[in-house]
Amino acid sequence: MIRHDFSGKVALITGGASGIGLATARLFLEAGARVMVADLPHGSEAAMAALTPSATGGGELAFVAVDVTDPVSVSAMVQACVRRFGVLDIAVNSAGIAHGGIPTASYPLAEWKRVLDVNLNGVFYCMQAQLQVMLGRRQGAIVNLASILGGVATAGTPAYNASKHAVVGLTRSAALDHAADGIRINCVGPGYIETPMIQRATSDPQRQARITSLHPIGRLGQAPEMAQVIAFLASDAASFVTGAYYLADGGYTAQ
Repeated sequence: MIRHDFSGKVALITGGASGIGLATARLFLEAGARVMVADLPHGSEAAMAALTPSATGGGELAFVAVDVTDPVSVSAMVQACVRRFGVLDIAVNSAGIAHGGIPTASYPLAEWKRVLDVNLNGVFYCMQAQLQVMLGRRQGAIVNLASILGGVATAGTPAYNASKHAVVGLTRSAALDHAADGIRINCVGPGYIETPMIQRATSDPQRQARITSLHPIGRLGQAPEMAQVIAFLASDAASFVTGAYYLADGGYTAQ
């Protein structure tokens, strides 16, 4: 794995208590960043326990509870980060949910609203609050978590597909709006990654084998691999990269 150096940087990571968000928080801590992990309240103890050893790499760790579907809660999250660390250099918007297995004609309206509220509205609320802070210093990097389903689709997941396509468009629009402000905004499109979310969805061995077969590389991805892509986009190594939709999918969309 590539060794990054985020010494002196402050990173805010939503959805940081599990999966890709947790792996990203660990990488940033080990690279010397001061990291504010944001997630639902019930994830705080597990996240802090999992990440505290990583802070010995030189980073500093804090946790804030947030409901990304509530703009007031999101604003409070960003302000808590600034109060604790003084600035905000990097934001990773990783909070998201999945729901599928129901065709569009019969998809429940309540689930449609719930998925869009977390996966799309949540990213918008977070970016808006993060940008207000970053604009004051005219610098910063934001990385949003989309999906391979931000570019392609699967049957039975209309809300998830729509939300992730929208995150790609939102990322590109925001990147254009703020390129001249010194703020880079990109998104990542992971393939199927071995996270708790995917493990629940692929508990059937036959389904897991079918999903694995969709990746020419021959396996599912790992959360630390996605953290490496996120770290690159957040780093100075990607100083000329903004408005990008970075696929990290084991060849899934190349077929």
